[in-house]
Amino acid sequence: MENILVYCELEENVVSDISLELLSKGRKLADNLGCKLEAVLIGNNISKVPEKIFPYGTDTIYIADDSRLSPYSTMPHTAILVDVIKKEKPQIVLVGATSVGRDLGPRVSARLRVGLTADCTNLVIGDYTDNKAGKEYKNLLYQIRPAFGGNIIATIVNPDTRPQMATVREGVMKQEITSNSYKGKINKIDVNSILNKDDILIDIIERHIEPRKINLAGAQIIIAGGFGVGSKENFALLKEFADLIGGELGASRAAVDSGYVEHERQVGQTGITVRPKLYFAIGISGAIQHTAGMDKSAQIISINSDPDAPIHKIADYAIIGDFNDVVPKMIKFYKEQSK
Repeated sequence: MENILVYCELEENVVSDISLELLSKGRKLADNLGCKLEAVLIGNNISKVPEKIFPYGTDTIYIADDSRLSPYSTMPHTAILVDVIKKEKPQIVLVGATSVGRDLGPRVSARLRVGLTADCTNLVIGDYTDNKAGKEYKNLLYQIRPAFGGNIIATIVNPDTRPQMATVREGVMKQEITSNSYKGKINKIDVNSILNKDDILIDIIERHIEPRKINLAGAQIIIAGGFGVGSKENFALLKEFADLIGGELGASRAAVDSGYVEHERQVGQTGITVRPKLYFAIGISGAIQHTAGMDKSAQIISINSDPDAPIHKIADYAIIGDFNDVVPKMIKFYKEQSK
């Protein structure tokens, strides 16, 4: 009762990164609230998966193991998650804002008739006062997300319905193991008692999965360009630099909107949130909409001809100059030193 529940997304019986991030954040929220952290695993032949998520501080894992549950299908997963929530009555339910989570989360919230905040970038516990109703609420989940095209940050609360549900963007939470020896308990779900013929309407005969071509969230080095790079042709220079040092090419929203690079490379509130070991911000002014998606990088190097650009304030190293002069020199000296 009143615990925090995380839906763990599986692909070929491997727990997704976003689910591990949510477990890490869920552990902190649970400690703050003085409650337990629980997880739901739904799939087939997943008996060994719990040992991968217990170290993240998971106290209880609910397992639904059945051949009909893999690969993911909307109706059976919805039925099982709704059943677990109704029986266990968690106060918070977290789901990754992936293609699966964006399909599953709204269906679950609709069946439970509770609110859902989508695509959150932060979660915080706090109090809320409803001045119109004259009510005070303690220990609510602040569900923080960009709104109006990323121009503002909205803080949303669900004071009167439970559970408080949110889908969370990949990469915004840090994966943190509580203890490799952490052990909780496993509760097996009786799938047959939950599913009926209306839940199994689709047979997946064949699947074709195309590998992800761009993996900004998992990149350890990112070379990101902004509107100041000037053109699609100039981005080719940044791509050459990224390929040379084993990095991934990223971009600001302004660069994407200008057609310099594809949307999949956008970093920021309306793009992807990243935490690389090294982040180059080239020709990027440093608007909050962009920095909110990369300011947790371990080390930031900014290259901008404007000495007053806001990006320099969060950079560990700031290079004042034209990237057309700076980047070719970096490429040249890197090649020389790598021989």
